[in-house]
Amino acid sequence: MFLLILALSIVFQQSADDRYRIGPGDVLDIRIYNRPQLSRDAVRVEGNGMIRMPLIENDIQASCLTEGELAKEISTRYARYYKNLQVDVFIKEYHSKQVAIIGAVNEQSRFELQRRVRLLELLTYAKGPSSKAGQTINIVHSTAVSPCKQTDESDTSAAFASYKLSDVLAGDPKSNPYLEAGDIVTLPEADQVYVVGNVFMPLTISLKEPITLTRAIAMAGGLKQDTRKDKIRVLRQEPGTTIRKEITVDLYAIEKKSSEDLTLAPNDIIDVPTSAGKSFLRSLVQGVVPGVGQLPVRVVP
Repeated sequence: MFLLILALSIVFQQSADDRYRIGPGDVLDIRIYNRPQLSRDAVRVEGNGMIRMPLIENDIQASCLTEGELAKEISTRYARYYKNLQVDVFIKEYHSKQVAIIGAVNEQSRFELQRRVRLLELLTYAKGPSSKAGQTINIVHSTAVSPCKQTDESDTSAAFASYKLSDVLAGDPKSNPYLEAGDIVTLPEADQVYVVGNVFMPLTISLKEPITLTRAIAMAGGLKQDTRKDKIRVLRQEPGTTIRKEITVDLYAIEKKSSEDLTLAPNDIIDVPTSAGKSFLRSLVQGVVPGVGQLPVRVVP
């Protein structure tokens, strides 16, 4: 019996957490039973989160409340005029909870939320991470002060949160937070290395895990004939600069285990030369992520 009560309490708490809370810009229909003169259509919540109702002297705070909570508050305010007044509040238009997801996902977009949504669910609406996705997903929180929660303005770390993508996909509660209004979710592409030259399939490889030189060459289909195996060139960019240094690797030595296999670094270019010394580098084109303001708006029902 105790376990059943505990399970029911957890379910109730989760459903309560999922309830949509009214915010500035939302439009409400307010129905008061047997009092049509008090009912109101298309009541827009002001920027300060307040609304006004007939006969009530002061503004009523609507933001941060659910439909039921606001209905109860309105009924309480009218208690001096009418006892046991039945009030119903309906959200007619949702405008206060907009979030966006950009980066290495299959469908970048903005979303207007009609309920509370966790990070993993939003990722599914974006049709999941793309093949170029790295192993980190970030949430950039809005700098606007939310009236629904207290924040320490001196804590700049509260404006940014980072999670391991595999933990998010696994549904780890610590890595699957609820999204707030104005959040921008970014999924950076993984660091990459490039294999070019005398291989069967020159390609770009995402560094989602540590990769060695010999494995990268194998992923490129292996070496063609007449490869200069003792003169494999790795062009590595110096950290913080645009300068590239050249590392010469002897594959014969690695095969004989007289030399360690080279672990690749982000943006390494592996150039496999022919025995005649001919080599080439392919052009690398980087896409430009569209601005958040240009993304289409979709609705999470």
